[in-house]
Amino acid sequence: MVKGSYEKHHECGLGSDFGLSPACQSSFHYVKYKQPTLDVKLPKEDLDYTFGPCTYNREDGSLQTQINLLPTEKKIMLAENNEFSVHVKTEDCQNVLDVRLGYDLCPQEQDFLGKRKKIVATALKKVLGLERDLQDHEIPVVAIMTVGGSTRSLTSLYGSLQGLKKLNIIDCTTYLSGFSGTTWTMVNLYKDAYWSQKDLDEQINKTKKQVTKCKADGWSIERLKYYSRQLHQRKQEGQNTSFIDLWGLLIEYLLNDGKDNHKLSDQQQAVDAGQNPLPIYTAINVKEKYSTMDFKEWVEFTPYEVGLLKYGAFVRTENFGSEFFMGRLMKKLPESRICYLQGMWSSIFSLNLMYVWNLSYSSEDFWHKWTQDQKVDIDEEDHLPTRAHELKTYLHTPAGPLSNAFRDVLTDRLSVAQYHNFLRGLQLDNSYLKHSSFQRWKDTVLDSSPNQLTQTEEYLSLEDTGFFISTSSAPLLRPERKVDVILHLNYSAGLQTRNLEQSCKYYAKQGIPFPKVALSEEDKKNLKECYLFEDAENTEAPIVLFFPQINDTFHYYSSPGVKRSETEMEDGRVDLSSKSSPYSTYSMTFEPEEFDQLVKLSEYNILNNQHLILQGLSSAVERKKNAKNNTVF
Repeated sequence: MVKGSYEKHHECGLGSDFGLSPACQSSFHYVKYKQPTLDVKLPKEDLDYTFGPCTYNREDGSLQTQINLLPTEKKIMLAENNEFSVHVKTEDCQNVLDVRLGYDLCPQEQDFLGKRKKIVATALKKVLGLERDLQDHEIPVVAIMTVGGSTRSLTSLYGSLQGLKKLNIIDCTTYLSGFSGTTWTMVNLYKDAYWSQKDLDEQINKTKKQVTKCKADGWSIERLKYYSRQLHQRKQEGQNTSFIDLWGLLIEYLLNDGKDNHKLSDQQQAVDAGQNPLPIYTAINVKEKYSTMDFKEWVEFTPYEVGLLKYGAFVRTENFGSEFFMGRLMKKLPESRICYLQGMWSSIFSLNLMYVWNLSYSSEDFWHKWTQDQKVDIDEEDHLPTRAHELKTYLHTPAGPLSNAFRDVLTDRLSVAQYHNFLRGLQLDNSYLKHSSFQRWKDTVLDSSPNQLTQTEEYLSLEDTGFFISTSSAPLLRPERKVDVILHLNYSAGLQTRNLEQSCKYYAKQGIPFPKVALSEEDKKNLKECYLFEDAENTEAPIVLFFPQINDTFHYYSSPGVKRSETEMEDGRVDLSSKSSPYSTYSMTFEPEEFDQLVKLSEYNILNNQHLILQGLSSAVERKKNAKNNTVF
């Protein structure tokens, strides 16, 4: 046994006749810096052993040796007698890693950007009515960022994309990000390798059929048997199953006529030629006994890679869910079908009481006082001077039994999606903690304690980003992506400006460039269809075009500039916010006319604000030109 190794332990059966048994060879992959020991339990027979460099315990017939004290590449005898012998040899693993470490974009995405830039340049010239072609440095990176849950956002996103398609804006965009229900739309779209080059009516009609169908068969005996078989197969393949996987199978039923064998890596076909925006799906990694306010780590999913932003650690998408150790792929597991990822991206079953408390009071101070360990910086005391070379000293007071029990109740989640942790065994040393890109996403209570961070966990615990902030913007704000414009399409329930204001506050705290959002209470009560936010003093902050989901002028206009007749007024009455609204987050089924109205409203809100979209794009182009002109060589 090697504690902390990938293999953990091996058993060798020597049989009744030691001498006639074949040689038994075992290998252990271990973390060298943790000073590992090899523990061997010898047969209990009273044999006359000769021992090498190890410690032998005669009471239980076991021996132990410090592995790091053994010479590399040299075979060492630990124990032997006339019947058998135990030898050990250590060697360093190869430096080639299967986990990509670094904050740069992967080569596949860089190649995509080169191809997409040509399409974007042509589209921008047409949309903005430019007289000449844009040079490379003048082409802004535009992203569509979607927010919202359930069938409401699934339906609304189709309408918004339909409007953007009619304005030729989709070809101006480089990225399309989403979480929760908007990922349902994205997955449907990217099954077609050329979806943005086609009319979306066919896609919308297919989805309408699924949204309006009766969902009763989802709980039929045959369907339950299918769920059971699929979950059993997933477990047999080596995945750690949970209720979130069942939720993913339910989503599969809600959106498809049959089994969906689509995988995330299959979407590479839809972006390899740069023909569509690159899809980015988001989730957060959480930790047991901690709320999302205390511990969360952004995770991004693209057709090329899956990675944790804070660590700059990425794996190939087809390898996500496989077993890794110290950056090496140890056991390749089949790639998960995308319905299981959809269950995780929209895991409404991952809530806990602390999340409910935050919705009501937006503060955890009370609970922290009574449930968290107390840590006081005693170096701040006047009678304890600190020298420059000394580490800070803290007084750590663990929470008591009652507080721990209280914390367990508050932070326990109904269910999370667990996947094998590809960070397992990697070391986070002091220089890593000081890295500027790590600091950019350093926002948890454990970030100053590397030994308690994610590399020590066997599994990643992933859930919907809505349990922290309802946004999919974090991956877009990686400085390597250089996003200039974000079309923020909001389909969240409740207060429409909440997630944008929370994002603004969070990014300001992290020192991440983002425009200030300043809306008066009067503005919030009478929201417009679109707002343009720009930070004139910081050109590194993206221009944000914010589209709240409201029904304003659509009441009176069937299309921009075309007033409704008396007989058409009913079509403009789309109830988005009342208690009797058919578009609740928990509504899985719409009536056909409800589906059509929501699509038309979302499309209209885009078309009616073409002038603001073009203003944002023009500003971004001017920014890029000015940045080049102001560069000092």
